[in-house]
Amino acid sequence: MSDITIRAVRPDDRERIVKAFRGLDRDSVYLRFFSHKKELEDQELRRVTECDGASEAVLVATVGSGEREIIVGLGEYVRSGAAADIAFAVEEDFQGRGIASRLLQQLAGIARANGIVRFEADVLAENTPMLAVLRNSGLRMRTSHGEGVVHATLSLT
Repeated sequence: MSDITIRAVRPDDRERIVKAFRGLDRDSVYLRFFSHKKELEDQELRRVTECDGASEAVLVATVGSGEREIIVGLGEYVRSGAAADIAFAVEEDFQGRGIASRLLQQLAGIARANGIVRFEADVLAENTPMLAVLRNSGLRMRTSHGEGVVHATLSLT
């Protein structure tokens, strides 16, 4: 997996993120956003590309470099008190390579450094690959279930 780079998002990633989103298949969009949206809204793009790296942190997984750099995955957290909500998306051709796991581990390190003690995630029950990433993260996990959604709490302490 040495061809995959994980790095902090930058403001100049906006078009790469738009292109990555448009490259996701319909099912991946649904599993990430719980709806079949066709485009990211300007405010979503602004929030992701202009995050402060502490109360909101966004990491991207990329291949290539320079003008040929392509985003193939994105992981983020948004802080709420001592907790943070997390979410991930990985392009289908790159799933199963440990990218979401690497994003999660790096986000956990950033979160701990900023005093966050737990991650929260709402995952569709059918999204078994993401549930496996959370379960196999090495972080203590509690879950609750309701209406097709699994709410996972991961301890960072």
